[in-house]
Amino acid sequence: MRVPFTYRVPEGEEAEGVGWPAALVNFPLGQWVADARRFYARGDMDTDRIAQLEKLGMIWSHYDVAWEEGLAAARGWAEENGHLLAPLDATFQGAKVGIWLKNARAAARKAREIERRRTEGLPVQSSAGALSDERREQLEEIDPSWCPSWPVTWQRCFHLVRMHLDAGEALPTTAGEVLRQGEDLGRWVASVRLGWDQLSGVQQWMCEHVLGITPATEDEKAKPRTSQAKKWAMHLAAARQYYEREGHLQVPRKHVERIVGGGDDDSSEDQEERELRLGAWIGNQRSRAATLTPERVEQLSQVGTRWA
Repeated sequence: MRVPFTYRVPEGEEAEGVGWPAALVNFPLGQWVADARRFYARGDMDTDRIAQLEKLGMIWSHYDVAWEEGLAAARGWAEENGHLLAPLDATFQGAKVGIWLKNARAAARKAREIERRRTEGLPVQSSAGALSDERREQLEEIDPSWCPSWPVTWQRCFHLVRMHLDAGEALPTTAGEVLRQGEDLGRWVASVRLGWDQLSGVQQWMCEHVLGITPATEDEKAKPRTSQAKKWAMHLAAARQYYEREGHLQVPRKHVERIVGGGDDDSSEDQEERELRLGAWIGNQRSRAATLTPERVEQLSQVGTRWA
């Protein structure tokens, strides 16, 4: 009974194929259904006619019609893709499923917030725009994970990796190794392993017990990038070491100085040996003397830097 407003009964072979009576050729059925909804809303329809239309599955509310159309499109998209975690630009037969689901998730989150406030005894101004239990259950029947507590993209990749494993394939671990529905599954697995501590307990359990993913070891984790202040401290330490050893800071341009640790601000546990291009660094500081802070100029002057 979701008849488009402009729909008319077909004629010719198209009508005969589905048994349309000849007397109804070109009948404006869409407009007739819309009029019936208007009469019903106005209270001008007999109960017998209401019962007849409801027996056919009549949907009285335009909002309900829009919901049923969106639900049908979402169901069709899920049948094709195996889940209901559609990206925002997803469509099905012209229907914008991705946007429709985004709005449904927003309505579901509002319903959860309202329930939370009621449980805590807090005031609830309005429940308008909240997803009803019935509609939430309709979506959960299609895909129980349609509205996760974390980003939809994360859940979509999780589902695609699970589908990949269910097909008997190995767990992808390298970027570019496996692409499914526009998602790089290897890159996602690597990001999960490296960002394990940022996941919720539920996400960690899902990844470990459903997909067999384990957190990255310390050796696999990339070392944090050195800050500019840390780099300055390391080079200043190298300059001080060179000055104490040579008695001057006339460092050859290509000279590389080896130091242990990272400068004055480093912890005593840092015993890593570093090779620093001290000669090039000193030359760069001289050329940038006008932009250095007075504190840095003083620090370099104390270890024998000649500015002229």
